[in-house]
Amino acid sequence: MSYYIHAAKFFLKNNTEIGGWLEVTADGKFGEYIPSYGHKPAGEIKDYGEQWIAPGLVDTHIHGLLGHDVMDNDWAGLEEMSEGLLRTGVTSWLPTTLTGSFDQLNDVCKTIGDHAGEEKGAKIKGIHFEGPFFTEEHKGAQNPKYFRDPSIEEYDEWQKSAKGLLQKMSLAAERDNAVPFIRHMAGDDGKVVALGHSSATFEQAKACIEAGASMFCHTFNAMSGLSHRAPGMVGAAMYLKNVDDELIADGHHVRPEVISVLVREKTAEHIALVTDCMSAGLQPDGDYMLGEFPVVVANGTARLKDETHNLAGSILQLKDAIKNVVDWNAATPEEAINMGAYVPAKSAKIDATCGSILPGRDADFLVLNPDMSLSETYLNGESRYQA
Repeated sequence: MSYYIHAAKFFLKNNTEIGGWLEVTADGKFGEYIPSYGHKPAGEIKDYGEQWIAPGLVDTHIHGLLGHDVMDNDWAGLEEMSEGLLRTGVTSWLPTTLTGSFDQLNDVCKTIGDHAGEEKGAKIKGIHFEGPFFTEEHKGAQNPKYFRDPSIEEYDEWQKSAKGLLQKMSLAAERDNAVPFIRHMAGDDGKVVALGHSSATFEQAKACIEAGASMFCHTFNAMSGLSHRAPGMVGAAMYLKNVDDELIADGHHVRPEVISVLVREKTAEHIALVTDCMSAGLQPDGDYMLGEFPVVVANGTARLKDETHNLAGSILQLKDAIKNVVDWNAATPEEAINMGAYVPAKSAKIDATCGSILPGRDADFLVLNPDMSLSETYLNGESRYQA
């Protein structure tokens, strides 16, 4: 049976509507939106009173959750991650790898390529390779023994193993062969190249953008900084037009004031909130592994256990990222939801199927409280999580 939702606000793709009714059809799709000045529809109505309805969030950069890591190459673990993500407000995602050998990454491609679509929770919309084409100076928590120059041959083989699901790759702009590699991948049926973990100059980053790269990987983190005579990767991320910037809004990776500067400069239309979450997400503090590195999780951060104590991904949940940017006065609720749903989907070129409330789309949506906290997650029109 179809039903209608009544709520105080609806964050539709092109407008935020006050009141009214949103149809969910019998086959779990969005139907028509009836404005508050229209006629109350007949049939079942789920009344959410003063709460808000938003599209399900889209996490395009996430490594792990609930003790599982994408690099474990375990479909059962990915299934658990997909179910757990509903607790974080995420209904679509890109499982994200770390740097690794060709064979390690190829095996992940085969597993996801063979099983994607079987998951019962948040929907896998492709794979994101974070590496292995990075630079050692800005390695972050990536293992430099796997770093190398971009290889079109390797990419083609990975894509074949993934059955076309290798959707996004982050690489360093200064690596040899970066520009021809980007031309090749960006020309491959709407695939996406992001720039990150890089010591590149502004000019090197710009050359890669002009070749077809369209994103920056976790902006400000693991990239050459901005100065008045050397704009670097940060300067390129802030200056270049029509490119999207990933941002980790946990308050540890980037200060709230700097987040506000980036939102002001790039606008919410070009900022994709991501978590970069590792296996300790939704888990207690303690000792964990990120790839081959021991990590300590405490005080809201995940840090390498070695002497550098570098941040090693995060334990951020995307529902908290959209709330944080509002609480920090960096964005309005409408902008925050845009940055957590539509922009990540658009930036990864998966927005034809997720990130917005539109007629005919899968009814994947959230019920939010007016303080931006998550109350309920729906998938295909069915309530799957209640806070």
